[in-house]
Formats: sequence, C-alpha cells, structure tokens
Amino acid sequence: MDLGLKGKVALVAAASRGLGRAIAHELAAEGARVVMSARGEEALRAARDEIARDTGGELIAIPGDVSRVDDLVRLAREAEQWGGGRVDIVVNNAGGPPSGPFEDLPWDKWADAIDLTLRSAVELTRLVLPGMRERKWGRILNVTSITVKQPVEGLMLSNSIRAAVTGWARTLATEVAPHGITVNNLLPGYTKTDRVLELAKARAAREGISEEEVNARQEAAIPMKRMGEPREFAALAAFLASERASYITAQNVAVDGGWIRGLL
Repeated sequence: MDLGLKGKVALVAAASRGLGRAIAHELAAEGARVVMSARGEEALRAARDEIARDTGGELIAIPGDVSRVDDLVRLAREAEQWGGGRVDIVVNNAGGPPSGPFEDLPWDKWADAIDLTLRSAVELTRLVLPGMRERKWGRILNVTSITVKQPVEGLMLSNSIRAAVTGWARTLATEVAPHGITVNNLLPGYTKTDRVLELAKARAAREGISEEEVNARQEAAIPMKRMGEPREFAALAAFLASERASYITAQNVAVDGGWIRGLL
C-alpha cells in the first residue's frame, strides 16, 4: 500500500528511543523526511544515523526539551527551515510523568507533568498549525496512553493529564477538519520500551515483589499474552499520518493487544 508519505515533512518529538524512535523509523521507511527531536543530543544523533542507514531516508536531529517553550519555538523554526518552509506531520510525544500515589505528588510535580505532557503538545501544535491551514493539509498525532480509556493504578499524573490532552485534541479536531487537517490520538498499551520497564521496577519496589512478577501479571492481563513491539505501534502512526487516513480524525486508537475491556 502506498501511503503517500514520500516527501512529506514529519516532526517527531521524543524520538531518540522507544515509541518515538520507532515512529521516526517507520515514517522514514515510507519516504517521509523526518525531523527527530529529544533532550539527549548524543543518543538522538545516534538514533538518527541508525535510522538513516536502515531506511536510506532523509532525517535531521534537533535536540530540545519539549517541556520548555523556547526549545519548542526553536525546534519548530529549524524544522520548517530544513523542510523547505513546511511541517506536514507533527507527532506530539514525551516521556511519561512519574508514577506514584496522590499523597506523594505535590503541586510542583503536577506543574512539571502539565508542561511535559499537555503544554508541549499544545504549544508545538500551535507553532506548526498555521502552515498546515495555509496548505490545507496536515496530520497531528498525539501519543497518549491506554490510561485515557482505562486508568492504571499508580499513574495519577498520566491518568489525569493525558485525559486533558484527549479533550484538547478532540476539540481541535473539529476546528481544523475543514482545512484538511486530522487530529488523532495513539494509545500505546504495554509495549517493550524503557518507560514500561521503569514503571515495572517502581511497582515492584512498592509491592515488594520482583520485576519479573510484575511483567508476568501485565502479560497475563493482555488477551494476546505478550507485550507489544514498538514497530507495531509505529505502523499505526504511519497509517494515520498518511494520505490514506484522510477521513479519520478525532479518534483514540489503542495498540494494546486487547487490554482495554471497554466497548468504545
């Protein structure tokens, strides 16, 4: 299937590892020109080089912290310059906020999580949206979580703030739909990433059990009885970013092996 991504300029945040890296790889493999961003410059450039070797694609690495608005402004400006004045696809993504119960999360933790998870998506989208409106084409993808449909114990910040991203995205989708711009949320389930391993370690410490036991419990709750691979998640991102997905907007699509038990 030709996804029609050749030559499109895609900006992928938190792209040095995990889901962001997998998305950057998939988009590059489909012929998109990819701007990768993350905080760690060395890891980011190494990821860029590896993806370029694997795909033969055209990629650039722009270090930056999505929780800082000045970094987002610089990122969007440099991405548009490199892309010939355009960013066609933006993938809003960030490392998840820390886990923990309510009593262990003072307001400064909430404020940091809001900047990282909600404000980063809002501000980066604000920066690239005018060009999408002008060209009558754009794809806004937000990496959220299965927690927006079925909250996960211990993820107070993620459960709360990713739900706010969902409300913002749904409202935005209606506003920009007449301009040929789609807005969709991608909900990763338990996937083999550093983030999931870190959460398993934290839960094991809280409950006094092994990380292996935590992982076994998680896999037992998934109908497919395994964790997902980042590339399986990235395949959905590439499709929703494509020409083929032009009539799909305002959706929350889970890649979770059937973990969510709800009907909608």
